[in-house]
Amino acid sequence: MSGGDLGGGRRARAACGGYVCFEDEARFTRRPPRGRTWGRRGVTPVVTISGRRSGRLSVAGLIAMRPGSRTRLCHRLRTHASGKGARRSMGERDFIALVDGVHRLVEAPIVLVWDRLNTHVSRKMRQLVAEREWLTVFLLPAYSSDLNPVEWVWAHVKRSLADLAVMALDRSNPSSATASNAFNTGPHTLDGFIAGTGLTLDDPASP
Repeated sequence: MSGGDLGGGRRARAACGGYVCFEDEARFTRRPPRGRTWGRRGVTPVVTISGRRSGRLSVAGLIAMRPGSRTRLCHRLRTHASGKGARRSMGERDFIALVDGVHRLVEAPIVLVWDRLNTHVSRKMRQLVAEREWLTVFLLPAYSSDLNPVEWVWAHVKRSLADLAVMALDRSNPSSATASNAFNTGPHTLDGFIAGTGLTLDDPASP
């Protein structure tokens, strides 16, 4: 894979047999994604939403895969309040907390693949990566979102949330009863998302 290696070749070799993880993030507001539905001829279905600002919701998603193991999808949420000067995106600590949680879950080395977002390549993030011997980071080439299967997850989530009217961001939280089904993606569906990128991962134990 092209792109920079933030973990070093020695770490990458040591991570053989661990999990390859793809990460990406998305943002949601009170305005639901548009979708298609049935309606009476000549009558366009309308979803009424509030015009008031209520901040944004950031979601970081991570797909963890390893040959012979069940593919997993993990995510982390953060709500950002509206108002001038308020942070409207996740920071380095949010991303590394997600990776730490996945590492505790899989109990194996992690090779993390993500894009060149400024918080992914900052000095602070490089320091956080260096503190974790079990973590190797590779950067995707610029303008290559088609190589990240988490992009397919966001498309799936937005279809599930299409035309969902919410009154406040805390109700639109994907962990709520209405939206959580969007993240209950089975391993076969996740494997399909990975296959859609055209990337393959051979089992190092296979001949």
